[in-house]
Amino acid sequence: MSTTTANAPTTPNASSLPMPVLGLGTFRLKGQTVIDAVKSGLSLGYRHIDTAQIYGNEAEVGQAIAESGAPRAELFVTTKIWTEQLAGDRLIPSLRESLAKLRLEAVDLTLIHWPSPGGTVPLKETLDALREAKRLGLTRAIGLSNFTVAQMREAIELVGVAELATNQVEIHPFLQNRQVVDFAKAQGLTLTAYMPLAYGKVMTEPVLIDIATRHDTTPAQVALAWLLQQGFTVIPSSTKPSNQAANLTAKALRLSDEDMARIAALDRGERLANPDFAPAWD
Repeated sequence: MSTTTANAPTTPNASSLPMPVLGLGTFRLKGQTVIDAVKSGLSLGYRHIDTAQIYGNEAEVGQAIAESGAPRAELFVTTKIWTEQLAGDRLIPSLRESLAKLRLEAVDLTLIHWPSPGGTVPLKETLDALREAKRLGLTRAIGLSNFTVAQMREAIELVGVAELATNQVEIHPFLQNRQVVDFAKAQGLTLTAYMPLAYGKVMTEPVLIDIATRHDTTPAQVALAWLLQQGFTVIPSSTKPSNQAANLTAKALRLSDEDMARIAALDRGERLANPDFAPAWD
């Protein structure tokens, strides 16, 4: 399954919409900060909200969604299963806990947040549990996050690419993850780019500043447009309504082939998310 999930069976209290290509990330956002950010984003028109068990903010995200008044059928909500909950007997109970915090009967997408460290839990066991969660109506779609080429290949062999909505990985101008990108595109698997603004580092990059000046926009919007034009879904995180609104305009920004090539040349393998349990990156 790619972003075009509209024909998938619907689950109670979940949308039937494709995954919006521009969403609102909530990594590192806590307490009232995440409540305000999600409510602001929803008021501006965001309909794709991304959270995770390990973020420690599912309850606040759920509160913000409930208080926003945004119709549930219009929203696409993603959460991610943490490594300690990947075993077959733990995944569904942990997802039910997430749903209780989110005040939802179902999410639209549930991801394996990281591959099981050291392969402790077989991928088949986790994917079987995710498919059962889908059958039970707890999630409308399932997918991956931080999977390498070999791990994507294994997942596709186990369940088929049509069963996987996305692989959510770090992609930005300074880490372009080309082996993962090339493999996913060849398989027809959608990629979701997290940390698309590289923790704000794009704002000080001279090439992006120059391109932004010529387009009368900002380096952040240039970076997002660069990703969107390649067919990625993007989930920038922002707490300021003005920045959230500006990020939405990236969908209308068209970069030239020269612009795209100049940004492609910025790749320097600068990985920002690299915990000690990360897989052996491509």
